[in-house]
Amino acid sequence: MMPLPGRFLSSMLCRVNGSMLLFDCGEGTQVSLRMLGWGFKQIDIICFTHYHGDHISGLPGLLLTMANADRTEPLKLIGPPGLASVVNSLCVIARDLPFPIEFIERDAKSAHTFELNETLILKAMPVNHRMACFAYSLELLRRGKFDPARAKEQDIPLKFWGVLQKQMDANIEHEGRTFTSDMVLGQPRKGLKLVFCTDTRPVAALPSFAENADLFICEGLYGDDALLEKAAGRKHMVFSEAAILAQKANAKELWLTHYSPSLPDPHNYLHFATDIFPNTKNGRDRMTKTLKFLEE
Repeated sequence: MMPLPGRFLSSMLCRVNGSMLLFDCGEGTQVSLRMLGWGFKQIDIICFTHYHGDHISGLPGLLLTMANADRTEPLKLIGPPGLASVVNSLCVIARDLPFPIEFIERDAKSAHTFELNETLILKAMPVNHRMACFAYSLELLRRGKFDPARAKEQDIPLKFWGVLQKQMDANIEHEGRTFTSDMVLGQPRKGLKLVFCTDTRPVAALPSFAENADLFICEGLYGDDALLEKAAGRKHMVFSEAAILAQKANAKELWLTHYSPSLPDPHNYLHFATDIFPNTKNGRDRMTKTLKFLEE
């Protein structure tokens, strides 16, 4: 909730197929990115959970850094209502950017889906905080296996195989026939799912939203269950509540984050979560993980 020596504010970066998506941009975000050696120009989209300062105060500096890196490509910003107003106010100290900003605001009373491309799906779900707030999921779909035997049986010319294999919605007209990807691909295989949820009380829809997540990143303001009432009063969670959500969602792994400044040693309270959901880890600055498709 506020920076401590060695602990910055909320953000999460996902790199997939050459693109970068940033979720929240708290104070210290670009410092961590530099320490990791990751660039800024490839950030295509920034998604905001909400507009409290600890989740967006790092944005003006990041935009200026992008500008100084000669970025000219458009940048998409996604968030609940008020996005353009908040960002334009912050940009009083980040004027004359050499790239356009596209604002995508969505109401905070319903869920939303963004098809970023044919295999990458972003979803936003309203949660219960002191202001309009979203949880996000990012799903990377995986096509079925290409079946050359099926292609031969249907007398599909070899020159079209590559397109049908790589494009899920391929539709090829040739000599009066139409060839589509479903003619040569098997059933879709299990993809990858990442969920980012912070600044909320547990809500009934969250386990379904995070169902089967490969990685569930969730807030835990306090570690001790004795502080549950205090956390609830601030519209936040304790470690055990995040663990219950992960358990109900059948997630593979849970990372706790967004600790109170009164919790400098969150590892001492990890057992409140692992007693419920064993595969829980304390999040920390610059913690990274590579998610991989299941081997077949």
